[in-house]
Amino acid sequence: MALELMVAALVLLGAAFALLGSLALVRLPDFYTRLHGPTKATTLGVGATLLASALHLGVGTGAPRELLVLLFLFATAPVSAQLLARAARHLGVEDAAAAGDPERSSVTDDGQDNSRGGAQDEG
Repeated sequence: MALELMVAALVLLGAAFALLGSLALVRLPDFYTRLHGPTKATTLGVGATLLASALHLGVGTGAPRELLVLLFLFATAPVSAQLLARAARHLGVEDAAAAGDPERSSVTDDGQDNSRGGAQDEG
């Protein structure tokens, strides 16, 4: 009974993180924040779902395969996000603050960048 509750909780947690990642993809203002939100949230969502699957399958059956997929996911998701961000920077993709879009930017009127916790660059 406790195992089923733990599996159900992990599946629900994974679904919640996947939903948050999907909402972040739609709601965030620019490429870089759209990349960050879903990468973190969906990685945790898929990770929780895989962990639930490994617990449900048990040690002797498919759990080692599930754990290897989980390890691969946690190792490759940050690397792929970093490579996408570097490629976007190389291509000159601007963020919302640099593009001067006040409605979609997280920079306030006094020059504070709330998304990164620091002041906006003036040059």
